[in-house]
This record gives sequence, structure tokens and C-alpha cells, in this order.
Amino acid sequence: MLKKRIIPCLDIRDGRTVKGINFVDIKDAGDPVELAKIYASRNADELLFLDITATIENRQTLAELVERIAAEINIPFTVGGGINSVEDVALLLKAGADKITINSAAVRRPELITGISKEFGSQCVVVAIDTNLIGNEWMVFVDGGRTPVNLRTTDWAEKAARLGAGEILLTSMQKDGTKDGFSVDITGEVCRMVNIPVIASGGAGTIEHFRDIFIKTGCSAALAASIFHYGEIDIGDLKRYLLNEYIAVRI
Repeated sequence: MLKKRIIPCLDIRDGRTVKGINFVDIKDAGDPVELAKIYASRNADELLFLDITATIENRQTLAELVERIAAEINIPFTVGGGINSVEDVALLLKAGADKITINSAAVRRPELITGISKEFGSQCVVVAIDTNLIGNEWMVFVDGGRTPVNLRTTDWAEKAARLGAGEILLTSMQKDGTKDGFSVDITGEVCRMVNIPVIASGGAGTIEHFRDIFIKTGCSAALAASIFHYGEIDIGDLKRYLLNEYIAVRI
């Protein structure tokens, strides 16, 4: 049985880790290098680093910061934000990233998924999907959640997998930062639609929320930020709880 993964997320703005609610109300959460070191020492399975304003500021991800973080950790490390080409990916992998994640650029140029996958392997490509309800339909948003797209979330997930994505990072904007629990419904739908790993993101607030998303959907990993950054949940305690709930995790 594949073990479920716990992934802290470091949203970066101006070289600092930040966290917001529903993609707004951004607050400082600490130094990303120090946080990365802490998570690596506390048995996180992977780290995700997102330069959250790179796309809207039309610039590349901060490769120098990626290099500094990668030098301090020994766990897989995914990087995203402002990636628009195969060359951008090469730069980040050289800086120390294990995988990259693309969002807005993939929606606007789906062929980018295939290009990166062919050059570096599908295991390197995580397609991030920011989703929110419009009426009764879960739809895709780009530009850091600022711009709605006329694209159903399940349709885009299926297409991304077909084009060469190795993994889907699904963030519920409705639940982001609320600590009310993951969006089980859309996460379950996407998991049923694709045959690649899905990372659930948005809404983690208690250890029971992690149990529920793993039991009620087929997701392979669960991601959270503020509850880890501010010490509300310890990753070791979380994993021991999940083991007691008969959910396979790495200790």
C-alpha cells in the first residue's frame, strides 16, 4: 500500500513565508529557510514552495532562494510560481528542486505540460489547480485565484493528466485558510477522474480533517500551511494519529 504524504506549503512573497485566508488577507509567517529546516527535521514527507506573486508580477521564481532552501533539507522539494518554459524548469531543477508545479501557464498553454514532461519526466510535473464554486460548479481560477476561467475543474484535471502531468495539486479556494476542513466533494471527484496522485489542499484545521480527506477520497497527500507554520499541529503527532486510524504514513 502506498503511504499517504503530509506536505507543508511555504507560500513566498518578497522572500518571506506568508499565509492568507481565501487567497487574501496575507500575513507574515516566518523565514522560509528556517521553516524548511524545521519541517525536514520533523518528518514532513515533502515541501512545496510557491512564489505566490511571480505570475502576476510577470517574473521568474526566485531561484536563489530555492538554492538556499534546497541546501538545508533532505526531503523532496516542489517549486512553483512564474514558470513559463522548459528553460525555467531547468533553472529550478539545477537550483535544487525535485519537482515543479505550474498553474496559470498550464491553463493558458496546455502544451507546456507535455513539453516539461517529455524533457524531464512526468514525475517532475505537478499541475496545480485553484478551484472555487461558481453557482453549483467547481471552476478553475488562475493568476493566484484572481481570474476565473470557463473551465470545469474535473475536465481540466483529466486533460492535465492526459497531457503528461505526474500529479495534481488541488486547492479549494473556498476553504483556503479557513481551517474548516478540506473540500471532500471536489477532491473526491478529481481523484475518481484521474489515475495520477492528487494532493488535497485548502482548509486543514484539525488532525481529524486529515483523517477525513484520506478516508473519504482517494487523495495521495494532504497539504497545509498555517497550522504547521504557527505550531497548531505537530507533524509527528499528526502521523501517529493517522497510524492509529489505520491510515498508512511514513514515521
